[in-house]
Amino acid sequence: MSTISIIGSGDMAAAIGGLAAKAGHTVEVMSRDADKARALAEQIGAGVTTGTFGAAPAGDIVILAVPYSAVLDVVKQYGEALAGKLLVDITNPVAPDFTSFVTPEDSFGAQEIVNAAPADAEVIKAFNTHFSHVLAAGSIEGHPPLDVFLAGDDVSAKGRVSAFVEGLGLRPFDVGLLPMARTLEHVCLLSLGLMTHSVKHTRFSIGVSLLG
Repeated sequence: MSTISIIGSGDMAAAIGGLAAKAGHTVEVMSRDADKARALAEQIGAGVTTGTFGAAPAGDIVILAVPYSAVLDVVKQYGEALAGKLLVDITNPVAPDFTSFVTPEDSFGAQEIVNAAPADAEVIKAFNTHFSHVLAAGSIEGHPPLDVFLAGDDVSAKGRVSAFVEGLGLRPFDVGLLPMARTLEHVCLLSLGLMTHSVKHTRFSIGVSLLG
């Protein structure tokens, strides 16, 4: 098992932190709001600790569990404290209209994080295609494991994230190099469209059915 640092204290931080702690990882929570970080650590239990926001995370894998509207400022504030870290980008740069993005036309969320991070940090896109409560529930008996799609340029880094995902009882799927993160961000729009126009709730997940 390893140490996983989570920057953020919201629902996605709780979902991933809870699964990680249950799987036996050492979990560190960091947030601009130290009280919220402590509350989340207490909520998860299992020896979860809190770190100082802006200081070097204890984990080699760092989950960026803050909204896209905040993530670039967070990464810049941490600066060289993230040097050499494996950063897992779970964000979706969705505009308020829920049909478009706030990123430049020639870019995408994960690429903007790469641009803001230290040069030797590795960014892997993952966990962005699930609603937090669905992810928190993990795999449900009688249903296939939840599928977690990953995109990134470094094979070794993707292997580490894949192993982490699998250890949570979920099923990792490598979709290719980092530019494929743009496609994964569109999957968020697909989910929002389904929620609005057909499914009418958020108790669903998007995954892969293997037919043989």
